Amino acid sequence: MSAEQYIAVDLGAESGRVVLGTLSRDSGRPSLGMEELHRFPTGGIKVLDTLQWDVTRMYAEIIEGLRRAAQRGGERVRGVAVDTWGVDFGLVARDGSLLGNPIHYREPRTTEGMPGRMFEIVPARDFYRSTGIQAMPINTACKLTALTQAGAGLLEAADSLHMMNDVFTYLLSGVRVCEYTNASTTQLLDARTRRWDDSLIARLGLPRHLFMEPASPASVVGPLHPAVAAETGLSPSVEVLCAAGHDTACAVAAIPHVDPDVSWAFLSSGTWSLLGAEISEPVLSEAAREANFTNEGGVDGKIRFLKNISGLWLLQECRRTWAMEGMPLGYADLAAQAGASEPFRTLFDADHSDFLAPSNMPAAICTHCRAQGLAIPETPGQFARGIFESLALAYRRTLQAMDRLLGRRTERLYIVGGGVRNRLLCQMTADACGLPVYLGPSEATSLGNVILQAMACGALGSLAEARKLVAAHAGVEVIYPGDGRVWNGLGG
Repeated sequence: MSAEQYIAVDLGAESGRVVLGTLSRDSGRPSLGMEELHRFPTGGIKVLDTLQWDVTRMYAEIIEGLRRAAQRGGERVRGVAVDTWGVDFGLVARDGSLLGNPIHYREPRTTEGMPGRMFEIVPARDFYRSTGIQAMPINTACKLTALTQAGAGLLEAADSLHMMNDVFTYLLSGVRVCEYTNASTTQLLDARTRRWDDSLIARLGLPRHLFMEPASPASVVGPLHPAVAAETGLSPSVEVLCAAGHDTACAVAAIPHVDPDVSWAFLSSGTWSLLGAEISEPVLSEAAREANFTNEGGVDGKIRFLKNISGLWLLQECRRTWAMEGMPLGYADLAAQAGASEPFRTLFDADHSDFLAPSNMPAAICTHCRAQGLAIPETPGQFARGIFESLALAYRRTLQAMDRLLGRRTERLYIVGGGVRNRLLCQMTADACGLPVYLGPSEATSLGNVILQAMACGALGSLAEARKLVAAHAGVEVIYPGDGRVWNGLGG
């Protein structure tokens, strides 16, 4: 039996992990094994008055994970790749030094008044006709515009711009690269040509030289930097790879869908919820813009036509506040309390700007509900149930809007990511949407990272083959909708 291994570095907004994936072949039949070697927090850090990402701390954690991978895998390790969230970026100077910590996407100084201020320079319609990216204050283009208008000197000092995954790819390899799937989240990449829109960049007054031409997912960057190899014990022959730089692109690659005749949609459920479909060409219509759908780069030549929905961030932030107040609560406890709470007591707009970055999420939810004349949650169970039901209704609205835009009817919804462990929310989603929900792997992002590395190295021949391998490895549980009549008329 032959085996080769790939190290997936999967960084999320709340935590990061280093996973060792093993692709084995017994009599020519592939099988997949996954082992988490290291997990660590990644949350932002306040430096003076700016919320930032602590790159050096995350890099140190990655190095520790690579050391453990070297001890476990040895000479069988072929590659390593990093995936992260979108929109955030780092800047590298001409001498190769990183110009400070990247700014966090929830930093108010680069989000307040956006994207309205940016659309005064370039109309929203012009952006969407080219990039097909939904308008959000956290978008890269908004942050760059804010920096330019503030007269920040960082852009003038920089030689190249790199999305967060590319920052760590650079630190591991010494090679500057810009990977396509994450570049597509900037709101500056032409969705049709998959190259930078020079006109938009010029109209915003941004330095064009910062933007490297995008590299394809499932491609080779170069060998591990000798200093990194020496520090970790990995072989210098290990390749640093582009899997898919954007974590959702990796997660969607690991959707265990194997039936080409079934119309399906995906829901990547975690800190954010991202609901959409895999399509061949971007949808850049005015109707799609008004519905605020986005066209992000996918793998295998696909576009991820989706909408960002506020996800379990709402509950994560509630938990953080309660823990600070001396009331630590686990997710399982909250799900049980939610299940025992009154149904449909408090339904609210989970995507409202009130919930983007409050210092106290329970207080923000109460203030929002009070202003809207809604029942105010009083217990953790009521908060959790209100969040779950509000998210399920947001999923239904988004799915219905997407099907109208695509002229189709979704027959099956796949959920991947940490949200699959929340069975109450998954059942609510099935009931609200009236669809069977197929639960994919909770660690879909790491799985997608590994299979795309294997494709880059030629160990897997196609995405279809890779998805069959994921289905065999993870299995697929189906949750069927119950009586959905009680959901009718709720939340639009």
